[in-house]
This record gives sequence, structure tokens and C-alpha cells, in this order.
Amino acid sequence: MSLEEIETLLKETEHNGFPVVVSLDSQYLVGFVTRRDLQLAIANARKNVEGVVSDSIVYFSNQIPSNTVGPAPLKLRKILDLAPVTITDQTPMETVVEMFRKLGLRQTLVTVNGRLLGIITKKDVLRHIIQLQNQDPDSILFN
Repeated sequence: MSLEEIETLLKETEHNGFPVVVSLDSQYLVGFVTRRDLQLAIANARKNVEGVVSDSIVYFSNQIPSNTVGPAPLKLRKILDLAPVTITDQTPMETVVEMFRKLGLRQTLVTVNGRLLGIITKKDVLRHIIQLQNQDPDSILFN
């Protein structure tokens, strides 16, 4: 993505963090970056890195294609969490709830064979717990 696209994403959403994938096509998870780290890194780059402009492509890896044409790329590998907490689509919700409780998570990424499926947030987990509490225990089906 370009620096401008990322800045637009930050303006148009209230998300506190973003998964980073290899590409929109592959969706292989690379890591996770927080909103705060992203905002600070962009502000710092705009001030201190020569050649970084709105059209600059942002890279979250050490490998930047040698045939890049255009403005200087922005390298943000240092702010990337390369080992975010992940679960698979087969992880039981009971386990997810326990992980959030014991690890104090704000979110976890859901993957299938290394590909990003989505994010489960603390709000999602709380909503699930409330939903379970409001149901008749005999009517809850466990799959």
C-alpha cells in the first residue's frame, strides 16, 4: 500500500491495530501493527526521512524489490509484531475465551494454513459470553 492509502485507512477506521499480509491475493499473515506505532512511524518518516511522500510504498519487510520506480519506499519492519497471537478457525470458542482471560488479549488473529481469515476482538469475546449467559443452559449446543 502507499503511504497515502495507509493514512486514509487510519482516518476512516477506528481500529487499534492491523494485520499485515504478504499481499491482498495471498493473505499470508506476516504480522500485526498497532495504530499507535503506525501513526508515530509515519509522522516520524514524514519529518525525518528524505524522499518519503504520499506515493511512497510502505514495506513491512527487509526485502524491497530492486526494480522499484518512483518515490523512496518507507520501511516499517521495525514496528511489526512478527509473532502475534493467532488461532485457527477450528479453535473452540471456550479456548478462545480462556486465552483472552489468561493472557489479557485485546485481539487475536484467526488463520487457516497461515492465511488470515479475520480478527476476534475482546468486544467479540465479551459479546459471546453475554450471549451464552442469556441463554437457557439446556439449549446451548456444543459443536
